Amino acid sequence: MADPYDSLRDDPAMAALVDEHGELSIEPAADPFERIVISVVRQQLAIAAADAIEEALFDHFEVTPTALRNAPVEELREVGVSERKAETIRNLGKAFADRDYSREAFAERSDEAVIDELTEISGIGPWTAKMFCMFALGREDVFPVEDLGIRRGMQTVYGNEMTRSAMVDHAEVWRPYRSVASLYLWQVVD
Repeated sequence: MADPYDSLRDDPAMAALVDEHGELSIEPAADPFERIVISVVRQQLAIAAADAIEEALFDHFEVTPTALRNAPVEELREVGVSERKAETIRNLGKAFADRDYSREAFAERSDEAVIDELTEISGIGPWTAKMFCMFALGREDVFPVEDLGIRRGMQTVYGNEMTRSAMVDHAEVWRPYRSVASLYLWQVVD
């Protein structure tokens, strides 16, 4: 398999980003459950607000499936988590505990199978499932077109209005490193 950076350089615009930002990489998280909870907390929030809520959540709770499956919604709300996100976090705790989810449990499953499995959990949509594949499991070929930063990055780099479908089509040139390419698109908007 080719080096991700050599492969991404086949796209001239991406080559410029690789040269500008160096070799960015996707690594699996130490704790996949913690990582998906972080993704839920960060949904549709400004970075500073998400950082503050994440810090309060980790200070106040043991972030494990067993602890959070039964965490009172009111206590989660006290640390800044919305009621809907509190229910989602509880649903995740239950699913991870009941189904014995771990990195190993997902290891042999395709990205699509992982996304399908996670989106069966109430409150988990495609964006969160894709963030899990990328940042919890370290999968290198996921393209989260649902992410506003990705769409803004695509528009900035390629200079034209693109539909999500056109973005997905364009991202095919980055296969099997679409997650890595996404890191560069986020750099553009950060």
